[in-house]
Amino acid sequence: MSEAALLNRTLAIEVCRVTEAAALAAYRLAGRGDEKAADQAAVDAMRKAFDKLDIDGTVVIGEGERDEAPMLFIGEKVGTGRGPKVDIALDPLEGTTLTAKHMPGAMAVVALAVGGTLLHAPDTYMDKIAIGPGYPEGVVDLDADAADNVIALAKAKGCRVDQITACILDRPRHSHIIASVRKTGAAVRLITDGDVAGVIDCSEPGTGIDIYIGQGGAPEGVLAAAALRCIGGQMQGRLVFKTDDERARAERIGLKDLTKKYVTTELASGDVIFASTGVTTGSMLNGVLEIGDHLTTETVVMRSATGTVRWIKTRHPRPAG
Repeated sequence: MSEAALLNRTLAIEVCRVTEAAALAAYRLAGRGDEKAADQAAVDAMRKAFDKLDIDGTVVIGEGERDEAPMLFIGEKVGTGRGPKVDIALDPLEGTTLTAKHMPGAMAVVALAVGGTLLHAPDTYMDKIAIGPGYPEGVVDLDADAADNVIALAKAKGCRVDQITACILDRPRHSHIIASVRKTGAAVRLITDGDVAGVIDCSEPGTGIDIYIGQGGAPEGVLAAAALRCIGGQMQGRLVFKTDDERARAERIGLKDLTKKYVTTELASGDVIFASTGVTTGSMLNGVLEIGDHLTTETVVMRSATGTVRWIKTRHPRPAG
């Protein structure tokens, strides 16, 4: 049996236990105002859950480099070592600020792929643009003006420009993008954090999002691309380096062309499993809910090999104390 087949058959459901553990741990600190504590709780729980998973896993998108331990660092080995060799991209708590403030949209995220098929992106920024499935390649382009991309998407969709909604992180650096989109008559939905969900929303019916534009974390870009490999859609990204140290870190992990524009299949090229569990309720997932003596979680698990998307609702005993 190939590693890809084994990955699909054995891990598509099991991996949800990893994101569930991280989400439950982070939820205990929701609204407490301590981002670092919530993130660390999610990291510790995710690492412990990985220890029970039959994989020979290597973290290629993580919480920093080895000298930043005890986070789940880039290059860390996880799993029992008895299963298939896999690359792992993870964000134990996507939305640390959202959790600390008990705001919507925080979640725990993991992507698993056959070894060597996820971009080893450093912890830098990335310029991104994404749209949903069903459009010809090249309808939008990272190097085009935001207004031109919105107009081109409306034409491809067969609708008026004022029927397009763009999702953009609410940051001062995006003021020119926001102005450019609004000038066309299109709507802008601003989000405070959580651009993995923002990208995925382009491909999910019912979200009202047609296009994602802006600059966010490169690790989150790879995670979003992994999800799009499962559910369809287009994404382009380019790493952004603000310091010489960031460029040096990229070169150390083997990146040659630091100005390359990556497409979805270059960010996540192989067979992929994507899983995410909600911490606080957002557009994509319900957050952890307290019901009597139990906690409930909602997890989405996607597979690129089959295009299947499963929502898993789980009831957990409330922890003692």
